Amino acid sequence: MSEPDDKRQDAAAGAVSCPALLVAAPSSGSGKTTVTAGLARLYRRRGLRVAVFKTGPDYLDPMILERAAGGPVYQLDLWMGGRDHCRALLHSAAGSTDVILVEGVMGLHDGSPSAADLARLFGIPVLAVIDGSAMAQTFGALAHGLAAYRPDVPFAGVVANRVGSDDHARMLAESLPEGIGFHGALPTESALALPERHLGLTQAAEIADLDGRLDAAADRLARTQTANLPAPTRFEPPALTEAASPALAGIRVAVARDAAFAFIYPANVDVLRALGADVVFFSPLADRHLPDADALWLPGGYPELHLDALAGNTAMGKAVRAHHRAGKPLLAECGGLLYLLETLTDAEGRSAPMTGVLPGGARLQKRLAAIGMQALDLPEGELRGHAFHYTRIDTPLSPWASARRQHGDRPGEPVYREGALTASYLHLYFPSNPAAVAGLLKPET
Repeated sequence: MSEPDDKRQDAAAGAVSCPALLVAAPSSGSGKTTVTAGLARLYRRRGLRVAVFKTGPDYLDPMILERAAGGPVYQLDLWMGGRDHCRALLHSAAGSTDVILVEGVMGLHDGSPSAADLARLFGIPVLAVIDGSAMAQTFGALAHGLAAYRPDVPFAGVVANRVGSDDHARMLAESLPEGIGFHGALPTESALALPERHLGLTQAAEIADLDGRLDAAADRLARTQTANLPAPTRFEPPALTEAASPALAGIRVAVARDAAFAFIYPANVDVLRALGADVVFFSPLADRHLPDADALWLPGGYPELHLDALAGNTAMGKAVRAHHRAGKPLLAECGGLLYLLETLTDAEGRSAPMTGVLPGGARLQKRLAAIGMQALDLPEGELRGHAFHYTRIDTPLSPWASARRQHGDRPGEPVYREGALTASYLHLYFPSNPAAVAGLLKPET
């Protein structure tokens, strides 16, 4: 499909115009992911090139969105990545795709910065998904509040989710004040629901009928106003920045990636490669040995769901211990930290031995232990990220440092250092400071 004339003309001047929509809601659990993924699948079936982004630090929603869009899903986070980083991602997508979809985070106005801040900054119209299952005319009041709370946020209209009947949908549509468009309704159907567990949605690879669910959502949305492409949004180019120094040139970085360790931002891998690193992936679940590598990154994931497989792969545990004893850099985040402990206990009280690189153990609990944006101060500067976990660690280790919370004065997550090993609950966002990432992963000479 050729680019529209206005896109080619704008690109010549630096800016690029592309249809774009930010899918938001009053709260989590309203159906943002279902609508965003359904639209991505619908547009893709029509032969359009679709770029999908996720607001905030979520790993799980992007897995669903990636399946729907057929391409990687990047984060747009004004605190972790910053304005210029978000601007660069949007400008690049606008120049190479036919439509941009952005899924919001929590409620439209929740957080600082919020999804509404992102929409206002880049002029992306907001489509609000409202769960109408237990309301009638109040639907209109809620829509009015979302649209009017901040008049500087562009508002495209609303979609009603979990609607009981055509009459119910009509009632909801009639409740809307003048000026707020009704873009259709999705019924209450199990075929449209996406399964969840303690950290959020179930990983895409674990949902056997995911494509059927995405197609069902696309079929339903095809009958609504949302089937039409949104209006073009003009995306300005980012400020010129210096290219990343190839500080990891000639360094091979092994990255754990499988069902137990899947929380990996695509932008993080991009940063490693921009730094000159040779990135290789391996599976602590399936592989018996580490790749030949100078540095090791163990990202977050669900090790607590794979206790037997991880404990049974003693050869991999031995290889990870040998990597650490050799003094090679090792970065472990959340699930990666749990894997380095002596034991890990799941929600049912079942314990299993892990690699034993670090003393102590961790236990999964029913209540959330920590959530929120945090930053880590390193000699190379500040590296930003977030914490979100249900486990608690019991270890005799004294923290090397504590992260800083985005809001509040309480110390953030403890950070442990043992030689060239750095481990914490933090999920780090590498684009926030590539030089700091290089400092963590570059072997001493």
